Amino acid sequence: MKPQMNADARGQSLVTGESSATGGFPAVGDWRTRKGHWSLVTDCSLVTEKVRILHVLGSMNRGGIETWLMEILRHIDRDRYKMDFLVHTTQPAAYDEEIRGFGSRILPCLYPSRPWSYALNFQRIMREFGPYDIVHSHVHHFSGYVLWLAKYAGVPIRIAHTHTDTVSSEQREGFYRRMYFHLMKSLINRFATVGLASNYRALAALFGSDCDYDLRWRVVNYGFDLTPFQERIDPNLVRAELGIPADAFVIGHVGRFVEVKNHTFILDIAAEVIQREPKMYLLLVGDGLLRPDIEQKAVQLGLSDRVIFTGVRSDIPRLMRGAMDVFLFPSLYEGLGNVRLEAQAAGLPSVISDVVPEQGDVIRPLVKRVSLSLPACLWAETLLQHRDAASIISPSDAWVQMANSQFNVETALKQMKNIYLSQFQKLNEVVI
Repeated sequence: MKPQMNADARGQSLVTGESSATGGFPAVGDWRTRKGHWSLVTDCSLVTEKVRILHVLGSMNRGGIETWLMEILRHIDRDRYKMDFLVHTTQPAAYDEEIRGFGSRILPCLYPSRPWSYALNFQRIMREFGPYDIVHSHVHHFSGYVLWLAKYAGVPIRIAHTHTDTVSSEQREGFYRRMYFHLMKSLINRFATVGLASNYRALAALFGSDCDYDLRWRVVNYGFDLTPFQERIDPNLVRAELGIPADAFVIGHVGRFVEVKNHTFILDIAAEVIQREPKMYLLLVGDGLLRPDIEQKAVQLGLSDRVIFTGVRSDIPRLMRGAMDVFLFPSLYEGLGNVRLEAQAAGLPSVISDVVPEQGDVIRPLVKRVSLSLPACLWAETLLQHRDAASIISPSDAWVQMANSQFNVETALKQMKNIYLSQFQKLNEVVI
């Protein structure tokens, strides 16, 4: 009997081009579907027609998932792969214009809270812009409904992709919300042809604790382009643009202003740090619904002249390398925390909560984990002690370590292509 591969091993096999079930890329003579017909793939390195993929998200604003997808879109062979994006809004988003510039489409599908209306909109999109070979859904529990609709729209490959471990938050929900979670997980189990997650805990949270025994479920890695972390910058110029003195001690954070990012606690820590380090500044990059509350709290703590709200920025590597001394990341939970990978690529010492998956601790001397149960004063002391960690490893050595890790964009892209193409191999096996 062939030994069982766990979800992490199945994901790693896809980096090398191997597959536990199919051997990776389609073999010569494989068949695939297009508009209800089967066409022959005559070369193992080719798909004779462009693979059409529909990603499903809330919007394409700057965030960890969206930024990773943009890395895939920028680097994938767009002559072989067509990626469109179904979103749940008509509001313009940060990446929309770049997406259209690559020849991809932004397709609004409204009313996810009204199932019947959403289904009609989804069916219309399939008629007008399909057919699609793959629906790749990134909307967590709601992926169950999306993949159900995709199944009955005739989409052969349906992927549920979870990016975070939500077990603790689910347990705090009421009865009806927990029933919704149960229903959506049942739909995912029935209609997903493959399920992906950024780490094992996130995988088990959505696909069940027995996910090791279902070959559909696997762990995949994010990856990002490291080129911007090698570009020349002038730290004094970057700080001057932000109104930060050249000799300031700058704590940086990048993230949406949502509860899970724990901005309230970040301010509590900053209030403790400034008592010990009067030259402290706090740089908060991002935007979101809770930003006005955080701005108000900064005023209440007497930090209004020391906290800089940049809003959404496209130059994160430049800000990390030119303005920040330490990266602070006390999230309540994370799937992986892509931005702290970027912090390591920038050579920044990072103080993070101990609930963030260790999978992303690539340059361990730069990463310090702290329990969320500890008070802000101890976080502040740890942060000040850890700020000298940058002297342990040079920025160039940090860059090399990240480039050689599983989180570079080339490795991530190869893994995703192998996942997509291995699904066509499975379709071939069904036909035969």
